[in-house]
Amino acid sequence: MELFTINRETCNQDGICAAVCPAGIIEMNDDAYPSPSVDADEICIRCGHCVAVCPTASLDHTDVPLEACVPVSKELAITHEQSVQFLRKRRSIRRYKDKTVPKPELEQLIDVARFAPSGHNSQCVEWLVLGDRGELQRLSGIVVDWMRWMLDNQPDVAALFHMDRTVFRWEEGHDVILRGAPAVIVAHAHKENRAAPPACAIALTYLELAATTLGMGACWAGYFNAAAGVFPPMQEALALPSSHQAFGAMMVGYPQYRYQRLPPRNEPSITWRL
Repeated sequence: MELFTINRETCNQDGICAAVCPAGIIEMNDDAYPSPSVDADEICIRCGHCVAVCPTASLDHTDVPLEACVPVSKELAITHEQSVQFLRKRRSIRRYKDKTVPKPELEQLIDVARFAPSGHNSQCVEWLVLGDRGELQRLSGIVVDWMRWMLDNQPDVAALFHMDRTVFRWEEGHDVILRGAPAVIVAHAHKENRAAPPACAIALTYLELAATTLGMGACWAGYFNAAAGVFPPMQEALALPSSHQAFGAMMVGYPQYRYQRLPPRNEPSITWRL
């Protein structure tokens, strides 16, 4: 079976599919209709660019079928001003309502995050969703144990991140690890996959932004993920596949407070070479 087929009755032979193909496996034959190269099946990264870009819906890919590619809705396009407010309005949420996030809403977040770009379209990100209050408390305690180990064994690094203060606040009864979030979403992938760290980070960024559209808020669980990367008790507790590593974790829940203004940030430092 051919990697993709062309509807010659509707194809306008514009060559756009060949122009956008990142792997360069679409050739324009003498009759000017697109066709896969000899090594197309091996080289194709299944990104779907060719199907998505065709203005006449004339290209159907075996692994990215035309019928599965939803048309872009012009009515849902947002303006630049809307996008600026949407992105600037994002805040790291560290105070949450005592309210469980329903599983369908967590599924919606991950469903959006899976469309994030990944190196070579590897789509390598896998997910661990934690929502049991008792387990989250136990995991937070393991993170604090890691901090105590850091204070004893790597005091300079611990001081840099004020781990002594974090441990003190934890012992005073303050959840400074997961901030009372009702759910934590961990992005993990094969530890030897070089595309995995950025893929997980970008996917979690998508997820964080999507959370605001569902009335939720999120915050990167930095201490949690740091412990997951190096502390054996934490790794054992998470029980990820032995070949996998956590490359990011996100607290998710309903914000206890709403932010009313858009704080400024430093002006960008730019070196122009135009």
